[in-house]
Amino acid sequence: MNSRFKWTILASSTCVVVLLLIGARTGRAVGPDDVYGHLKVYTEVLERIKLEYVEEPDMKSVTLGAINGLLESVDPFASYLNADQYRQYEKTQDFAKAGVGLILAKRYGYVAVVDALPGSPAEQASITTGDLIESINGIATRDMPLAYAEQLLRGDPNSAVDVTVLRLRSPEPQKITLRRAVIAFPQVVEKLLPEKVGYLHVTSLAANRIDEAKARLQDLKKQGAKYIVLDLRHCSTGDPEMGVPLANLFLDTGEIAALKGQKTAQTEFDAKSQDDLWKGPLVVITDRATAGGAEIAAAALLDDKRAQIVGERSYGDASLRKTIQMEDGGAVILSVAKYYSPGGKAIQDTGVVPSVQLAENDNGPELDQDGNPIPGTAPKSTEDNLLKQSIDLVTGKTTLAQLTSGENTPTVTSDRPPILEKSPPHHPER
Repeated sequence: MNSRFKWTILASSTCVVVLLLIGARTGRAVGPDDVYGHLKVYTEVLERIKLEYVEEPDMKSVTLGAINGLLESVDPFASYLNADQYRQYEKTQDFAKAGVGLILAKRYGYVAVVDALPGSPAEQASITTGDLIESINGIATRDMPLAYAEQLLRGDPNSAVDVTVLRLRSPEPQKITLRRAVIAFPQVVEKLLPEKVGYLHVTSLAANRIDEAKARLQDLKKQGAKYIVLDLRHCSTGDPEMGVPLANLFLDTGEIAALKGQKTAQTEFDAKSQDDLWKGPLVVITDRATAGGAEIAAAALLDDKRAQIVGERSYGDASLRKTIQMEDGGAVILSVAKYYSPGGKAIQDTGVVPSVQLAENDNGPELDQDGNPIPGTAPKSTEDNLLKQSIDLVTGKTTLAQLTSGENTPTVTSDRPPILEKSPPHHPER
């Protein structure tokens, strides 16, 4: 962890300590449900900053930072946009606008990368899961609303946008210029592998990809597939609710998911027998960039004991979001309900933990002396470890007990940086 991250964590911790100390000096402890007590603490901190800080602070920036910090503490996906930002945000919601193909989250107050869409400018520049975007066109992303970051990344096709990327493996930020492009969502891929193993790779649930997945699955059945490996790696786009029909392709009964919120009517999604297309052996692959609807499907298939999951813990993002307009013309984007697995877990909070946890091979490009990827270089390894282990599991060559005990399982190392404290990803900017 470089010094930039250390100072970020130290500053956050210091703020918490200051709040606690000032709360104690009010003469009584502030109870967890004492809203007005907490507001009193906040007001006093604000007043101390204004009166006693080494120089007169920009109170507008202080207040904006406090609002964004408040939102991130309860919902790391949330954004507050002032009136001007919200007006601009609405104008950039045209999905025909060009982008760089990044799917974004918030981590330690920065804009972070969940994934880069295949074939996008971001992927071609080797921006990957776990990287942090320090600035966009020279504007620091520290405490920047995610929705505003999306707005900055969108623009006219072939126009340039400069981003500064921080990587845990590199002490220095890397400045990258990207050319915006209109990016199509990846197609569903199917192929029949040896031993009658049908391979179905779903990398997006947007547009008509569910219909594509259904058609490709039917094709595999016609080709004589006896086993199916459903690959959900890097599947993080599309409406989260689309995970329900995806799971239903492999389930004829049982609960798929439930949607619950403080003021949102609870909705339960159950499998429909007429939509079940595959009753044979099934294994699902996930990685750290599996998010949203793909997680809903994976969690349902795992909890309903329909499939084993091989790979890495998914990112953790499955909620219903709402834009709430404020009286001043601004808006808050907030999660108002979460999707729960059949086992009762909030997917956004826990992600999906595979029954067989294996690290994915580092198939990325070579790294330079500073630890940054060298675009266009050959991958270090061409072997797909997760697919190989999934095929062995679904065909019965290895058992779940053997894989979970490490027997017959190769040791896999990866240069990819670990995901730190996770937070749910934002909608992709496109």
